[in-house]
Amino acid sequence: MLESLLVPTGIVALAEIGDKTQLLALLLACRFRKPWPIIAGMLVATLANHFAAGAVGAFVANLLGAATLSWILAASFAAVALWTLIPDKIDEDEEASRLKRYGPFLTTLIAFFLAEMGDKTQVATVMLAAQYTDLTMVVIGTTLGMMLANVPVVLAGNFAAERLPLTLIHRIAAAAFAVLALYAGYEAMKLSGWL
Repeated sequence: MLESLLVPTGIVALAEIGDKTQLLALLLACRFRKPWPIIAGMLVATLANHFAAGAVGAFVANLLGAATLSWILAASFAAVALWTLIPDKIDEDEEASRLKRYGPFLTTLIAFFLAEMGDKTQVATVMLAAQYTDLTMVVIGTTLGMMLANVPVVLAGNFAAERLPLTLIHRIAAAAFAVLALYAGYEAMKLSGWL
């Protein structure tokens, strides 16, 4: 059970470094200069988004056989490992500018929820929920990972963004997903009778 909390926390925290939602958090912090409503908006948006993603992952896990699911997970983790190596960018005039009139909490809630749609951390949440049976722990873990990566950006602003070696962190995150891909592939071979 602890693994279904700690692995998603670590994976998502690493994958989130340099992600567009982290850049969005920095942009919102600079625009509003009110960290606590921004953090609360990030938390609510992430919980809603990751619970929906986790529910999809749990549903898919119940539909597929263990071997098929392991092969899909191996391929998905390998794809996310490669995707993690490509840093995201955000246009400053995107969602945050249009939503600014709603205040820091609601702007963050809406912008974060929309920015997470189809994002690698949402995809990772689907995959992790398919891999681990405890949906609640997976969602708590992925949400905790998002908060671990984004709260310091909101609180520290440009200082954190300028000091992080993003290339190195992207490579570490890609390596973590590659290890998960190998593990899922190993499990798939065992379940398929190849080992």
